[in-house]
Amino acid sequence: MAAARVLYNIGFWIRETGQALDRAGCRLQGNNIFKEPLTRHRPVINLYEKVPDVHQDAFVAPSAAVIGDVQIGAKSSVWYGCVLRGDVNSIIVGAETNIQDHSLVHVGTTSLNGDGSPTVIGDKVTIGHSAVLHACTVEDEAFVGMGATLLNGVVIEKGAFVAAGAVVSENTRIPAGQVWAGNPAKFLRQLKEQEAAFIPKSADSYAELASIHVKENSKSVEEILGQSPSEESAAGVAVQ
Repeated sequence: MAAARVLYNIGFWIRETGQALDRAGCRLQGNNIFKEPLTRHRPVINLYEKVPDVHQDAFVAPSAAVIGDVQIGAKSSVWYGCVLRGDVNSIIVGAETNIQDHSLVHVGTTSLNGDGSPTVIGDKVTIGHSAVLHACTVEDEAFVGMGATLLNGVVIEKGAFVAAGAVVSENTRIPAGQVWAGNPAKFLRQLKEQEAAFIPKSADSYAELASIHVKENSKSVEEILGQSPSEESAAGVAVQ
């Protein structure tokens, strides 16, 4: 543990020194300053010995941050501006789940015995834009609306629906097939049949959409700048 921290700090100092030299060189170049067209942000970040486990078929947007002890299943998607911070405990995201733009998922250390509280999100779950999930459990095929907040110890059962903007109080359990809304969130009504059918369809739709974003975000620098790799190779041969 101590050795890992020392190596981490040494690596950090080296990277910071390199960035400082880069900035100094750019200032000296003046009008000829090099402009980086690609972000240096790292969407998947180790935290000491904690390494995120992201399935090869999952999509993590370039501006998202998946940090530490985080596990993401196949065909799941973490969209632009999201933060999944697994520092003091773990975050588990199942398969074909979508966590939409600017949502925050964190864990807790609030139990009386000092144990951490993980966040567990099941399969085919939809987490709407700008939602906040903290040390809670969301079971398979549940739906969390835009801007909703789930506090410590909350359990959203399979197929339950949390309305947009709802604040679910600590240790609340929302039964399967129910719609809860308000601040604090309370039972509103039973989920209608067409609403229940919409939840897995929403997950399927986002899995398909994520595949398009994967393709766009995996393009090479040449493709982004409008030059195909074959054209780049031909240009290199011509120069030689």
